[in-house]
Amino acid sequence: MATYFEVRIADEDRAYAAQAAQAALDLLDRLESHLSRFRANSDIAQVAALAPGEKMHLSEPAFACLEIAKKMEFATLGGFSPTAAAMQTQGCFPQWTLLPEELSIQCESGRLQFDLGAIGKGFALDRMAELLRRWDCPAFLLVAGGSSILAGDPPKETAGWSCGLGAEDAPKRLFLTDASLSGSGLAVKGNHIFDPRTGRPALRQNRAWALATTAAESDALSTACMVLNERELEEVLAQDDSWLFFLEPHRIDQPMGSRVLPSQV
Repeated sequence: MATYFEVRIADEDRAYAAQAAQAALDLLDRLESHLSRFRANSDIAQVAALAPGEKMHLSEPAFACLEIAKKMEFATLGGFSPTAAAMQTQGCFPQWTLLPEELSIQCESGRLQFDLGAIGKGFALDRMAELLRRWDCPAFLLVAGGSSILAGDPPKETAGWSCGLGAEDAPKRLFLTDASLSGSGLAVKGNHIFDPRTGRPALRQNRAWALATTAAESDALSTACMVLNERELEEVLAQDDSWLFFLEPHRIDQPMGSRVLPSQV
C-alpha cells in the first residue's frame, strides 16, 4: 500500500502485545497481496484484464473492500470513486457489478481500472482491528501513513488516544475512542487529488479530515471532502450522524467546514 503502518497496544503484557501486533502486520501483508494494483497476481490487478461481459471470482477481502467502495461512492455523490483514475485514462467510468452469491465481479463496460489508495488503507486498519480484538487486545491505536488513524478502547485512565489535526505539534487535538480519523491534503504531494466526476484537480480545500466509525469510511470521506462543494458536503453529512468533517479551505476567505470537529470525541 506504499506507506508505513504502526500498531500500538496498551494495557497488555509486552510480549503478548508484540505477538498480537506482529499478527496484525502479517494480516496486512496478506491483504496487500489481494488489494494492491502494483502486484501482478492481486485481485485488483487481474480484474483490469476483464473484457465487458466477463467476470472473475474474488478473494473475500477484495470483494468486501470493493463492496464498501461502491457503497461510499454512492454515499459521497461520486466525490470518492475507486475508479477515479479511469476518468483520466479512459474518459469515462467503467461499469461493474458485484455478485455476492458467487463472490464475483463482472465487467459491464470499459476497463476495470481500480485504485484503492483512498480506501484500502482504511479497510486494512479495520481488518487489523478485528484481529486485535480477537486477540483480546481492545486498547489499540493503528496508524497508516500518518493520514489514517483507527482507535480502539482508550488506555486506562485516559480520555482517549490523543491525535492531532495536521502536524505532530498541532494545537487542534482529538481524543479518539472506537473511531477513525483520516486526512487528505495538497501539502505533501501537491495537486494529486482529482474530482472523479470531471477528471480535474480538486482545489476546494488545502486539507480535510473526516471522522467516522470505520477507517474505510473515514478514508473515503476525507478524499470526498477535497472535491465536494458545501451543499454536497451537507447532503453527505445528513446520511450519518457519526460522520464529522473539518476543512481547511483553499482560499482563506472561504468559511470553515460544514461540521467542525469538537476538541474531544
